[in-house]
Amino acid sequence: MAQQETDEQINDGFVVDTEDCEARELAYRERGTARPITVVGNPVLHRECKDVTEFDDKLAALIDDMFASQKAAEGVGLAANQIGVDLKVFVYDCPDDEGVRHTGVVVNPVLQDLPADRRILDDSNEGCLSVPTAYASLARPDFAEVHGQDAQGNPIKVRGTGYFARCLQHETDHLYGFLYIDKLSKRDRKDALRQMEEGTPRYETVPND
Repeated sequence: MAQQETDEQINDGFVVDTEDCEARELAYRERGTARPITVVGNPVLHRECKDVTEFDDKLAALIDDMFASQKAAEGVGLAANQIGVDLKVFVYDCPDDEGVRHTGVVVNPVLQDLPADRRILDDSNEGCLSVPTAYASLARPDFAEVHGQDAQGNPIKVRGTGYFARCLQHETDHLYGFLYIDKLSKRDRKDALRQMEEGTPRYETVPND
């Protein structure tokens, strides 16, 4: 998602992702290598990713590269298929509406259905590293809860409000083959693609053939 825990700490099943954010993000990033970002039209972005079944050094290295790539692109969230990897993993380093920073990893995420009383919609602007330089208003619930696994395969839950809730929904959507522009009206989608065509990305992207 574009910008406009200690891993072991769990509270009632929810990851505590607000502590030591700077140190944890830096540790991931220093081990990783930034990769170019795939953009709309690349097939890997338009299909459901594969479940992660091996929680090994290869997965850990991917997560490091994802944090490095997210930082290089100045994003707040990044899904694995945004660097061309067909696996259900996303990372985030994102503030909520109160300015509290959240940093973490979710493997095999599943977005939870919300009860009717939690479905308060927020129609703020949204952007995406895979649709560079484009933004559009998109209504999403202002609360989100995602269940999945950590990098070691342990079950975790992550919840967020406001901007962070938007990030959790946005990144989970990516791993099931959906970009935020797929949720827009035809007119707004066309406008977002026009913005992308007219803009110049500030980070390296993978050209579509």
